[in-house]
Amino acid sequence: MKDEESGNRLGAYLRARRELVSPAQAGLPPGGNRRVPGLRREEVALLAGISPDYYLRLERGRDKNPSPQVLESLARVLRLDDIERTYLLGLAAARPRAPRRRRPEHVPARVHELLAHLQIPAFVEGRAFDVLAANSMAVALSPRLVPGQNRLRSLLLDPEEQAFHQDWTKATADFVAALRTTIGDDTDDPRFVELVGELALSSQRFRTLWARHDVRSLDGGTTTVHHPVVGELRLHRDKLPVEDVILVVYYPDRNSDSDEKLRLLAALTPTDAPGGQEPAPEGSPGAERRVPPRPEG
Repeated sequence: MKDEESGNRLGAYLRARRELVSPAQAGLPPGGNRRVPGLRREEVALLAGISPDYYLRLERGRDKNPSPQVLESLARVLRLDDIERTYLLGLAAARPRAPRRRRPEHVPARVHELLAHLQIPAFVEGRAFDVLAANSMAVALSPRLVPGQNRLRSLLLDPEEQAFHQDWTKATADFVAALRTTIGDDTDDPRFVELVGELALSSQRFRTLWARHDVRSLDGGTTTVHHPVVGELRLHRDKLPVEDVILVVYYPDRNSDSDEKLRLLAALTPTDAPGGQEPAPEGSPGAERRVPPRPEG
């Protein structure tokens, strides 16, 4: 993470991505005695049509103004998808700026009302995956979905949340990549600094994924979870922006086995009072944060 800390985010991203491309993927013979994972710097330069010296300057942060044409060539060699390519272009376009002071994340009163009326799991999250508000069905689905919890922290450090996800490996990779995408050039945001620092100290899985520099969106999708009461649930997920926060809803296919199980879970769950849960305290993400689970062994 040294390059990121020193401000050389473009160089850190280029290095991380070339280490993930094998010679075979790039159309090169594997060769012997390769001392680095992935491609060598000179191989990336050759395939991108630039000089090895210029590419070295890019990785080391000595040249921070590559042309769009150079970046497009590097994106092709590094096999970046559209989201990763956009992220790369954004890193090169980023300029030093004065720190921004973000206003506290706030859940509008009408969203609390909406949460109380929804009969499916629904909650509100902030930019760093802090849970800001939730209805009773969300908490019944997962007790970690309460204000004050952080979804990524729970996923990485809470054994019950790890068991909850059928594909924990994919879930962690998706969440960490989405966090990096959300952070963008907001690297001085205190909440992001706090969360990344905490997880870097507590989770080897996080350190491994963070070093990959993966970026992707985490919007709609389908997931399978293991609920301790009703069993396996296959649920769709949608994320809906509401002002500065995100409303997240989970729902099954109509008349499916998961639909029947979710109805059973609803029958076992107390109904939300009108107005939903109380708003989070001013100036904090959701509510007072819970004490994190023990770090990974």
